[in-house]
Amino acid sequence: MTAQPTDSPASSSTSAERLAAPVARLRDVHQSYGRSLALAGAALEVAPGERVAVTGPSGSGKSTLLLCLAGVLRPQSGDVEVVGRDLSTLDDAARTRLRRREIGLVLQFGQLVPELTAVQNVAFPLLLESSGRAEAEAAAVHWLDRLGVADLAGERPGALSGGEQQRVAIARALVTSPALVLADEPTGALDTVTAEEVLAVMRDAASASGAALVVVTHDNRVAASLDREVVLRDGRVVGDEGSR
Repeated sequence: MTAQPTDSPASSSTSAERLAAPVARLRDVHQSYGRSLALAGAALEVAPGERVAVTGPSGSGKSTLLLCLAGVLRPQSGDVEVVGRDLSTLDDAARTRLRRREIGLVLQFGQLVPELTAVQNVAFPLLLESSGRAEAEAAAVHWLDRLGVADLAGERPGALSGGEQQRVAIARALVTSPALVLADEPTGALDTVTAEEVLAVMRDAASASGAALVVVTHDNRVAASLDREVVLRDGRVVGDEGSR
């Protein structure tokens, strides 16, 4: 088979369009829990490699927005796209596959599997995708090393500090080379110094891997360290400052 030139006008145009396309997009998203309205027409676009803070008062819909982006929650109306895929057209199994391959999740308390070692926790998403154990664990060690905790590879979560657990959780989120990393209050349970260290590590590691980063936070220092701040209030975006 003859290889097609990669620098033809058509292929260049296609590449440019792909690079320009948002890695994630929400349009007119509504979600409520009983009588409680969480999102009321929320809209957001995230560019490839962009680092975005989502802020707002408690109950403004921040975590719900993140769950919709992750494909964990199917909104009652509106559109959610990740890497060009309309999540409303995917069944549960397809959304799970997309989430495993294209989205890394970092939660406030790490959510590591307590029975597994650090390296096993990080390797787990790759094993779910049928990678060989040796290959998966080698990739896990690589990311643990980049996050500065390779010496803890054989330890279980109970033996790790909060900051160490979050570093392992970040390594797990990045091991699949996702296009999008979503973090929900990732420094909320940490002291100030550890929080700053973990945030810097997560921000730099995501940038190095080319992943876009969306961080839900109530901490103004976290928001100020990212490229852009999106402010939610009553389920709507009421502020958007920074790079676009």
